[in-house]
Amino acid sequence: MFVSDFRKEFYEVVQNQRVLLFVASDVDALCACKILQALFQCDHVQYTLVPVSGWQELETAFLEHKEQIKLLIKQDDDLEVPAYDDIFRDEEEGEEHSGNESDNGSEPSVKRTRLEEEIVAQTMKRRQRREWEARRRDILFDYEQYEYHGTSSAMVMFDLAWMMSKDLNDMLWWAIVGLTDQWVQDKITQMKYVTDVGILQRHVSRHNHRNEDEENSLSVDCTRISFEYDLRLALYQHWSLHDSLCNTCYTAARFKLWSVHGQKRLQEFLADVGLPLKQVKQKFQSMDVSLKENLREMIEESANKFGMKDMRMQTFSIHFGFKHKFLASDVVFATMSLMESPEKDGSGTDNFIQALDSLSRSNLDKLYHGLELAKKQLRATQQTIASCLCTNLVISQGPFLYCSLMEGTPDIVLFSKPASLSLLSRHLLKSFVCSTKNRRCKLLPLVMAAPLSVEQGTVTVVGIPPETDSSDRKNFFGRAFEKAAEGTNSRTLHNHFDLSVIELKAEDRSKFLDALVSLLS
Repeated sequence: MFVSDFRKEFYEVVQNQRVLLFVASDVDALCACKILQALFQCDHVQYTLVPVSGWQELETAFLEHKEQIKLLIKQDDDLEVPAYDDIFRDEEEGEEHSGNESDNGSEPSVKRTRLEEEIVAQTMKRRQRREWEARRRDILFDYEQYEYHGTSSAMVMFDLAWMMSKDLNDMLWWAIVGLTDQWVQDKITQMKYVTDVGILQRHVSRHNHRNEDEENSLSVDCTRISFEYDLRLALYQHWSLHDSLCNTCYTAARFKLWSVHGQKRLQEFLADVGLPLKQVKQKFQSMDVSLKENLREMIEESANKFGMKDMRMQTFSIHFGFKHKFLASDVVFATMSLMESPEKDGSGTDNFIQALDSLSRSNLDKLYHGLELAKKQLRATQQTIASCLCTNLVISQGPFLYCSLMEGTPDIVLFSKPASLSLLSRHLLKSFVCSTKNRRCKLLPLVMAAPLSVEQGTVTVVGIPPETDSSDRKNFFGRAFEKAAEGTNSRTLHNHFDLSVIELKAEDRSKFLDALVSLLS
């Protein structure tokens, strides 16, 4: 449904009801949920929270509670784009009725003139109607053909809180994390990210300006958010600088660290920066203060020499007193790892609760646990990428690249969940584009498959759009997967909210891929 006034048409509608809140398993949705929970708590709204990881769980949860549901707020599949008749029928009927009345008392010549005018007018209306319906079909086709993301859900919820003058620093931080999640997972363009960062930066200045005023300074235990132009290195403040350089997609792909030559280039880079190996291989917090003072500027200067023009990025950090500091991307990686943790003693709901709790400042122990899981995930990701590239597992199928992880691959269990596999696929595509000399292959999308269940004989298949500077982040694989499955009667399950992720019977993989090649050629 379209909502023009979020406060009146959404919040005030549900404010006096008991609310059933379905929350998807991604970081942006968790952040939006935290903001909504804070608003509900402020207005004493009763709610039930139900985590859902896909369409099946959503349907099951809805059927369990349907007797109590009085109002359902949903997004319609057809965008609620109205048909031509729904808009213009009354106008046309009114004109015809008024024309008939006036004709009764007219002379024959006047009637003939009016009839000719009506014929011309009707012809023009028919032409306008055809053009209007053609544009409508184009809009619907474009909407259904591609999958793409708009403004972060957490930012939308924060905007609602701000309109009601109930926004807090915690809510602002959750909005920042929600936006950063979109950027980390390449869901939005760089331009969209920078624009939304500018919007949030104004809110950060409004909420945190007292830190610069000595007379009205906040307690050291309070939350402080600040805008930063920081390094594009994953978790480097909670890791060693060397590990972060080796396991960040951007640097690993540019240096080509899966090769001996790439490792040599990394050593040359560190020498150019002027950082001793002894320093970069110990924890960042233990490095000499003199080295850390101008570290960002030194790394950026050397990165430019090595062809890495985007080594620094606009982001935000949060301080809890003097001891705890996190970048927004740190929290995204930690929360994502907690939510998709493969630990055997945790169910999907348990992981969801752990991830949701880690976003609260009162649960920093869970956040730190998430950071350790994230380090393990990033290491496994880069090791898997190195293995795929060194053994030539990425092959061209014509209209797309294809890579399949075999059963028994080290750390394969870490990539059984959709977000983790999607992140691996994106990083693999970036690394492949940096490594290949084939210009055509640089412009191709990637389809990746990984084992899901050996007992059931299923694999998870992910489609990633081409890695180009002008990419608008639109993903066409959702509709392509559906058509390929229908054309070959392949046994697939389109259960994920992300349409470019499906489950496929391993036996049907070859005919499914053949149909996909034929479809996209």
